[in-house]
Amino acid sequence: MSYYHEPPEELGEQARNITRALNSLKEEVEAVDWYNQRAVTTNDDHLKNIVEHNRDEEIEHACMTLEWLRQNVPAWDEHLRTYLFTGRDVTKVEEEEENGNDASKASGGSDLGIGKLS
Repeated sequence: MSYYHEPPEELGEQARNITRALNSLKEEVEAVDWYNQRAVTTNDDHLKNIVEHNRDEEIEHACMTLEWLRQNVPAWDEHLRTYLFTGRDVTKVEEEEENGNDASKASGGSDLGIGKLS
């Protein structure tokens, strides 16, 4: 089985690394789902604790891979900065991005989107 849709010899090392990262991310997310399903369906509390631990480890691995993608692919960096940790409806964030009404950009990018503290 090949992960490539183009001849690998025509892809540069960075493109092959991105493919490796994306496939690793898919595998980690799939494992999260499997462990989560096992955790919610088992009647054995000890097994539930183990598979929940395993699920959470896979989430950690997925996040590590996302961070690699963010550091190495500018579009990942841009979109993760736009959508993560805003605490807002992401569809509204997208609308604002498309309409150029992003409040954080209007304020010079220093707004973390967490609202006013007073």
